Amino acid sequence: MSFFELMQESLPILLQGLVLTLELAGLSLAIAMVIGVFAALMGLSKHRILRLINQAFVAIIRCSLGVTGALGIRMSAFTAGVIALSLNAGGYLSEIFRGGIQAVDPGQTEAARSLGLSARQTTWRIILPQAIRICLPSVVNQWCITIKDTSIICVIGLAELTRMGQQIIARTYRSFEVWLMVFVLYFVVIYAITVVSRIVERKVSLDG
Repeated sequence: MSFFELMQESLPILLQGLVLTLELAGLSLAIAMVIGVFAALMGLSKHRILRLINQAFVAIIRCSLGVTGALGIRMSAFTAGVIALSLNAGGYLSEIFRGGIQAVDPGQTEAARSLGLSARQTTWRIILPQAIRICLPSVVNQWCITIKDTSIICVIGLAELTRMGQQIIARTYRSFEVWLMVFVLYFVVIYAITVVSRIVERKVSLDG
């Protein structure tokens, strides 16, 4: 079988895995963004207990991909993958958002309060939008990392891109060619995200 014949046979299967990879990463990142924002706010809270909870979350969750299995919790491979990836990415995003929030000029808070905005309104309407703008490059980088991290989920049998590649190799014994196709698909997706993020960054900078 020539390389082009192998590609013609394998590409539809790999694209199915890529779709699942994007679904897994997209849902995980959406949840991770929410986790990251709230964890960052807890880390900056005036209440010591909330800060301690945030510190424990960041320290523990980053290395807890196997916690559900250790506890004997039963769930689908997709659900387990989403939980693992969202918690892991959420831990890193919380630190990214915390840094972005701290980078916002304190004068913004003082100005908002002088206009009669409450602390909650100031945080959600003034501080967070600016913080997200500041840390956008780091957030996009974490998105790309999470997409690549989906390959880890193949160990629990989820038929994402890497798993599909492994199955094709097991049948054809053409590891170099198959991994090359898998690499190209990952590269195209991550490159596209990078290009779009740069366009968004430029637009946000102009609007700012």
